[in-house]
Amino acid sequence: MMGYANMDQTASGVHFRLRARAFVVAEPQGKRVVFVNLDACMASQLVTIKVLERLKARYGDLYTENNIAISGIHTHAGPGGYLQYVVYLVTSLGFVRQSFDALVDGIEQSIIQAHDNLRPGSIYVNKVQALISNPAAERSKYKYDVDKDMTLLKFVDDEWGPVGSFNWFATHGTSMSRTNSLVSGDNKGAAARFMEDWFDQSNGGSISTDISKINKIPRRISSIIPLLKTLSECAWSLLLDTGLPCDFNHSTCGGKNELCYGRGPGYPDEFESTRIIGERQFRKAVELFNAASEQLNGKIDYRHTFVDFSKLNVTIPKEGRGTNVVKTCPAAMGLHLLLGNAFWRLVRNLLKTPGKEQNDVNILNPFCLILPSVLPVQILRIGQLVILSVPGEFTTMAGRRLRDAVKNVLTSGDSKEFGGNVHVVIAGLTNTYSQYVTTFEEYQIQRYEGASTLYGPHTLSGYIQEFKKLAAALISGQSVESGPQPPDLLSKQISLLTPVVMDATPLGVNFGDVSLDVPKNSTFKRGDNVTVVFWSACPRNDLMTEGTFALVEILQGKDSWLPAYDDDDFCLRFIWSRPAKLSTRSHATIQWIIPQTAASGIYRIRHFGAAKSLLGSIKHFTGASSAFVVA
Repeated sequence: MMGYANMDQTASGVHFRLRARAFVVAEPQGKRVVFVNLDACMASQLVTIKVLERLKARYGDLYTENNIAISGIHTHAGPGGYLQYVVYLVTSLGFVRQSFDALVDGIEQSIIQAHDNLRPGSIYVNKVQALISNPAAERSKYKYDVDKDMTLLKFVDDEWGPVGSFNWFATHGTSMSRTNSLVSGDNKGAAARFMEDWFDQSNGGSISTDISKINKIPRRISSIIPLLKTLSECAWSLLLDTGLPCDFNHSTCGGKNELCYGRGPGYPDEFESTRIIGERQFRKAVELFNAASEQLNGKIDYRHTFVDFSKLNVTIPKEGRGTNVVKTCPAAMGLHLLLGNAFWRLVRNLLKTPGKEQNDVNILNPFCLILPSVLPVQILRIGQLVILSVPGEFTTMAGRRLRDAVKNVLTSGDSKEFGGNVHVVIAGLTNTYSQYVTTFEEYQIQRYEGASTLYGPHTLSGYIQEFKKLAAALISGQSVESGPQPPDLLSKQISLLTPVVMDATPLGVNFGDVSLDVPKNSTFKRGDNVTVVFWSACPRNDLMTEGTFALVEILQGKDSWLPAYDDDDFCLRFIWSRPAKLSTRSHATIQWIIPQTAASGIYRIRHFGAAKSLLGSIKHFTGASSAFVVA
């Protein structure tokens, strides 16, 4: 899985499905922009390249690198192996074509659907505003050391009324831990699902988010669960060996900080932490959605360029007066987490030792790795909303400096484009990935984020410089150079992930047969965990895209079974396992935590899968549990 760089974190099932969600905004016979919110750890340059190739084949020059932004939500519970640079492929044992294709296909289809659904309408914006190593004078400008702003767009069809929303809120989307093995959108994906469920059940109206007031419709209802817990239940970090809270700057265990782990508000249940953090974002989003009244008016426009951050000259203010010209450096980072990996040993001969330049600016990083150097920098404008597409993870203060710098360009001088009213949001992890971006001061500390800022201490200043250029061009109407193109490395990818050889069951047992059933004539109540185990096959045989591995059905009448919940629901978990790594036999465990909103009735649990024979043929199968009652 992608995010924690944990070799042992191998996917084994589904918590809920990953999605690509897109909006297209277009002027009649004018410009248009596309924004894709991707349930993945980050965007990939290679994925972006291939999506653009497909869209060009379908639409010509209507959608290009200039007006499309693909932004990852940063779940660490999604598949790895879809980026093109070696350092991001180590823990997935190289490139995984199946995961890559699923992402490209999903993004393309989401854009096609948005394109086909274009209709006249309006967009409303709403916003709520709620670090230690940075200068005190700068920190004092802000009420909090973390960014508590949430910005939401509400899309309203001229005929149908509200049809959707997107929002931006800066939180690390990782409530699921490094030991989780179920594919999940984590708290960001959960917030999106909760919002969609609420919208479907309220028909876009402004009904309460109190779950008890939502109709108990037995279909696709995520478990938005009881009452929201108090806001004082936040995430915290503890030292695993002592149980004491971690101090941000000094906590160690035996001289190391590896045992300092974050714990969410639902600890020790990471699924509950995901729900709580997702629900908080969902509830605030609904509040903003219902109250949105500021309509976006004005141009749709965009600017995009590629910048080589490995050798960028950056002009920065000199203390006192004047300016200095400094330079970014070729990408570098530490290797200590990557040693001993078979894939890494295969590619290590491609590496080179660092030059004096890397050692001077990135003191903790001993080798120069295969990492990106050419990065996309992009601004999208929709009326008074400006989206800054950045290909990395900005710290709070780094993001504030970038937003302030761009806003100053857009609203200063003789510019009357925005009339002083502009909403600037940062879309991180967009179009490609290049790790962290810290302030100059944070970089000097060389904690995790600083040591993961690839292009040296002036990386942020480089971003600010280039985004200010784009903002100035946006205001003046001037075009910008496209810059050096990033490489397409698809043909050079290596994979050591072994294929599925075959699946098998014991003699006299069929795929889909129940191995562990519910008790006969059993009755369950809401909140109970109903578990059924089936004889199964490797899920890689068929990802069941737009389908499901698990399904809960409710009986209607005497013999009609209707779908109620599937593996895209927060309350239903699909877990695949096998007795040994090389075994051809496997089980699917399906757990249904019955939602408080579930209707009373007779239910059953079904499993869908596909088995591979020794000759390579794929055969689909299904199985069903005994019926049981929910009362």
